[in-house]
Amino acid sequence: MAKLGEKYEAMVVFSVKNGEEQVQNLNTKFTELIKANGELVNVDEWGKRKLAYPINYESDGYYVVYNFTSKTDFPAEFERIVSITDGVLRSMVVIGK
Repeated sequence: MAKLGEKYEAMVVFSVKNGEEQVQNLNTKFTELIKANGELVNVDEWGKRKLAYPINYESDGYYVVYNFTSKTDFPAEFERIVSITDGVLRSMVVIGK
C-alpha cells in the first residue's frame, strides 16, 4: 500500500425523507469507499438533527462524521462522489488533527 498522507475529517448530512434504510445504505457505501482508499479511523454518527435552515425543503438531516487517513488525492475524489450522490444534503472534507 502506498504511504498514507494526511488525516482528514468528512462530515456528511444525509436526507431523511426516504427513510432510515437509505441513510444506512449510503453510510455503508461511504465507509467502504474510505476503507478501499485509505484507513478509516472512526465513524461518529450524530444521528437525526434539525437543520439550521431548510435545504431542498427539508428541515431535518442525518449527520455522520468520518475520520480517516489517506493519500492526498483521495479527499477530492471523495468530495466529488459525495456531491453527485442522491440523498446527500451537504458535505465537507477538512484536514483533521
